[in-house]
Amino acid sequence: MPVRSRPSARGPKPLLPLWAAAVVSAAGGLVLTLAFPALSWWPVVFVVVPLALVSLIGRRVGGALLVGLLFGAGLFFVNFSFTARYLGPVPWLALSGLESVLTGAMAVPIALAYRWLPRMLPGTGGRLVALPALVAGLWVSREELQGTFPYGGFPWTRLAVTQADSPLVDVTSWVGMSGLSFLIVFACAAAIEAVRLGVAPRLDVGLVRALPAALTAVLLFVLPAFPTTDAGSIRVGAVQGNGPAGYFDQRAAYDVFRAQLAATRSIEDQHLDVLLWPEGGIDADPMSNTSVRSALDALAERVGAPLLVSGATQRGDQYFNSSLLWKAGAANPVALYDKRHPVPFGEYVPNRSFYTMLAPDLIGLIQREYTPGTATPMFDVKGVGVGLAICFDVIYDDVIREGALAGAQVYMFQTNNADFRGTDENLQQLAFARIRAVESGRAVVNLSTVGTSQVIAPDGRTIDALPADEPGAMVTDVPLRTGLTPGILLGDVVQTLLGWGSVAALALVGLVVRRRARTPKTPTP
Repeated sequence: MPVRSRPSARGPKPLLPLWAAAVVSAAGGLVLTLAFPALSWWPVVFVVVPLALVSLIGRRVGGALLVGLLFGAGLFFVNFSFTARYLGPVPWLALSGLESVLTGAMAVPIALAYRWLPRMLPGTGGRLVALPALVAGLWVSREELQGTFPYGGFPWTRLAVTQADSPLVDVTSWVGMSGLSFLIVFACAAAIEAVRLGVAPRLDVGLVRALPAALTAVLLFVLPAFPTTDAGSIRVGAVQGNGPAGYFDQRAAYDVFRAQLAATRSIEDQHLDVLLWPEGGIDADPMSNTSVRSALDALAERVGAPLLVSGATQRGDQYFNSSLLWKAGAANPVALYDKRHPVPFGEYVPNRSFYTMLAPDLIGLIQREYTPGTATPMFDVKGVGVGLAICFDVIYDDVIREGALAGAQVYMFQTNNADFRGTDENLQQLAFARIRAVESGRAVVNLSTVGTSQVIAPDGRTIDALPADEPGAMVTDVPLRTGLTPGILLGDVVQTLLGWGSVAALALVGLVVRRRARTPKTPTP
């Protein structure tokens, strides 16, 4: 009697031998760096993602771990090279190595998805829809892990960031950054499966097989940005002092503050609704330093507008990296926001005693321990909701989303890139600012002590800019918007469902496959 055929319990054979997969994966990671600023060759993601996935198909746990590790090494050791600019190789090696290990670990679930899901759903629908969806979700789960672990994570190289200057950026206004990453990987994975199914016996069958990948690609390229509502404009004076704001810059007391004051003079007589300074534009505590307080009071009086400034503040025995709203004749600051995500090993040292044993000289350089803030990242400036983010806050979804939900009509991001002069770090951070503008449907003023400083429209266009590494000021009528995009309203849900939901789905698939493997085969009559 014939026996029903079943998918192989061993799963698919590797498409590439391990040595070739290792080379292809490492090369893919290197090529992906070209999609990030300054080059921003965004189309390469549609080459790199298939290379990364093909290298994992048919791999067992050890092989997948190695292939994923090499992909991460190719990406992170190049993309994070800016971290070695002043502090040397230790932070660069540590961060890049950690992210590479996490990439390798999360490559294993993707390989398992290719091994298990076709055994559970061997049909065309399973191969062309369910499998690519699970693979894409697991890719997002890796980005989610790297964005939360350890010490709050560092979500710097999310796939969506590569699309800041591409037509695909509009998709973030509907599904957020995680949703865009998912759709890119889904389109690539679905195309791979269409090819793996072989030559179609008829043209209509071939077209059906190509449909999931093709429809997703069309959606990515033609979906317009979600519209938000025009609410007028706000006149912003933004000042880039180009002072000695770097960690190792030679400076005397108040030099950064004096540089900001000097660069502000050219616009003091212009009509402003708010005067914006960058992160660390005040190199003294404006809450306790009498001379600085007096100088800010006088400046607010001269410009006839509120000041949105930044400096390190101390309350009790805690230090904060703070944004302060300052008004003439008021009990200042009238509002205060503290950086939500201080940088580990930059603004504080987790487990200091342990890491001091490993690198005492480096850890000894970090004297202050900045405390994470808890305030809502939004100020009311003359009736206008201004969303806030300080430096690397911009790479974390929760800060941006919370500001919009609190009523932000425009964003003002304060940053200090002086420690990374001569690298692409400032442009990579600017890519996040551009995506945040489109994702939220709101304009962004991204202001740095040394550049790159830009005013970005809600559609991602550059409205105004200052040259990097030069003092300057710009006065810009910045558009205001109301209304929340789906990317803001649903982005957190999308991220959770795609990221951690895919991990749960993979566990369920594995359980079903394992149970079926234990079930005795039933002969058919």
